[in-house]
Amino acid sequence: MLRPPMSSDVEAIFQGYSSDAEVTRYLAWPTHRSLADTEVFVAFSDSEWARWPAGPFLAFLKSDGRLIGSTGLGFESLHEASTGFVLARDAWGQGYGTEVAMAMVELAAALGVGRLKALCHPAHLASRRVLEKVDFRHEGLLPRHVVFPNLSSDQQDVCVYGRRPGGPAL
Repeated sequence: MLRPPMSSDVEAIFQGYSSDAEVTRYLAWPTHRSLADTEVFVAFSDSEWARWPAGPFLAFLKSDGRLIGSTGLGFESLHEASTGFVLARDAWGQGYGTEVAMAMVELAAALGVGRLKALCHPAHLASRRVLEKVDFRHEGLLPRHVVFPNLSSDQQDVCVYGRRPGGPAL
């Protein structure tokens, strides 16, 4: 189950995944140190939803309503967007990454997005496999392109993946 974040979700996001250093290790945003950090994320989410046809989503289990992570679409234009996902540690290895990534591909197609991309740290093999499962094609490596603040303050290489949401991989 996916829905936009709400202010009432701040504590669950913080406790569930955003404050976990292992979960956030390969992400392009810093591990949350306080609830205030998570409140900034929810405010950012609100602004994205106000500006674009979609934005960040929280992912919940249908069975018990437990928050397991987040995903979303980040728009560069109405025809180009990026996606990604983060899952709580207890949700790893159960196929949820593939489910949320595919949901974003389907949403992008429904919204008329022509190109969907994802960036991934080269060492994050589990995420790379998920992207490949949902037909993203590895397009290349951008050297020293992204800061992964939980690894280093230096810019690092990043893998670029892309696909057409309504059709085959690019």
